[in-house]
Amino acid sequence: QVHVVESGGGLVQAGGSLRLSCAASGSIFSITVMGWYRQAPGKQRELVARITRGGNAIYADSVKGRFTISRDNAKNTVYLQMSSLKPEDTAVYYCNFVPPAAGYWGQGTQVTVSS
Repeated sequence: QVHVVESGGGLVQAGGSLRLSCAASGSIFSITVMGWYRQAPGKQRELVARITRGGNAIYADSVKGRFTISRDNAKNTVYLQMSSLKPEDTAVYYCNFVPPAAGYWGQGTQVTVSS
């Protein structure tokens, strides 16, 4: 059974930084596109960054230039370095495949950015 564990969230002031980690199980991790998603209160979950097995990354316009996604295939781990955080980045952050697999959602990690 595959599962993921997200960590690294917290409370930070606007302009600050956080680094999220996603530890995943499953042998298919290293051959798939992985992504970081977020869901803010009252809003739909959205994909903010994705990364291929080879390390090519694509970002949502809202985070481009501020967030950096990376992965360590040997450790089955995906990271999201977030800088210049804004209050509108406040959300629960999740990692999953791209497109997402219904049974692969973890608990997420809460990121709260105060103004």
